[in-house]
Amino acid sequence: MTNNVNPMEKVTAHFRNKISGEAKSITVPEWDNLIIYYKTSNTLEAEGRLVELAQKGKTIEALVETLITKAMDEEGKPMFKKMDKVSFMHEADPSVVIRVVGEMNSANADTNLEFVEKN
Repeated sequence: MTNNVNPMEKVTAHFRNKISGEAKSITVPEWDNLIIYYKTSNTLEAEGRLVELAQKGKTIEALVETLITKAMDEEGKPMFKKMDKVSFMHEADPSVVIRVVGEMNSANADTNLEFVEKN
């Protein structure tokens, strides 16, 4: 008996479920207790840009791009604009940006670890 479901439908359904899940949040005390919401997943295209920056030795730029790409307000709308990258690169405390992005990425790692432990 053959399964008539297109394999790509299974791939995209999995990703839709993953990104439609509940957003996580980080409170940043240094930024007047700003609450940043984010999803643990990113599109492959966005991840590719980040990997490319990191491979070129532009680690801090990749961190800023991660923050801009993932950060949302409580309604799920982008919190920052692409043009905010310049301000982040020159006017934001690098240690805070690194910590916030690290927390975002570790939440994703925790999710992956839970999956591995279950299987």
